[in-house]
Amino acid sequence: MRYYISDLHFYHESLLDKMDQRGFPTCEAMHECIIKKWNAKVRQQDEVIILGDVSMERGKKTSEILAGLNGRLSLIVGNHDNYLNDRHFESSRFEWIKPYAELRDNKRKIVLSHYPVFCYNGQYRRDKEGIPKTYMLYGHVHDTQDERLVDRFIQETEKTYHRSPGSEETLPIPCQMINCFCMFSDYTPLSLEEWIEVDKKRREKMRREQ
Repeated sequence: MRYYISDLHFYHESLLDKMDQRGFPTCEAMHECIIKKWNAKVRQQDEVIILGDVSMERGKKTSEILAGLNGRLSLIVGNHDNYLNDRHFESSRFEWIKPYAELRDNKRKIVLSHYPVFCYNGQYRRDKEGIPKTYMLYGHVHDTQDERLVDRFIQETEKTYHRSPGSEETLPIPCQMINCFCMFSDYTPLSLEEWIEVDKKRREKMRREQ
């Protein structure tokens, strides 16, 4: 099984009562909660792709945290992953480390970036039934004003119609962008199918509250 998650921010104390307002009394309490939820879901043979910003600490402490997480880990590099430059970091914990990736997940194309990519590769692709075949998974913006701007872009794009070359049919432009921010999944890595459902419900709620 493959799972995705973003912006864990281990050792980021200011996020406990600022910006994210995670509500934990200490980073240690947050770490314990995340590790418990993670390991209850992820088995050792499962793959987990982290979409950036794992830890604010240096190499040794970050390695210790990652050693406590189940699964085969891979990393899309975020702007806070400075521990990667520390010689004491055990980089072998990650099966691969990339700034950007494109892969396949259950016959769908997945675009992976720490930062939201508005015009992502394969965005217009549909299957024979007209269902979009590409998803763009991102992080970075957490649950902030920037995420509201991303949602406005998604809504505007989906209201814009386009006719592909050689086609007689005019269809709305697909915009399958999913923010894999860890708080949206209660700090639990999710499969693509699970993220699709979580994202759908969250955006519906967000738009009702506008």
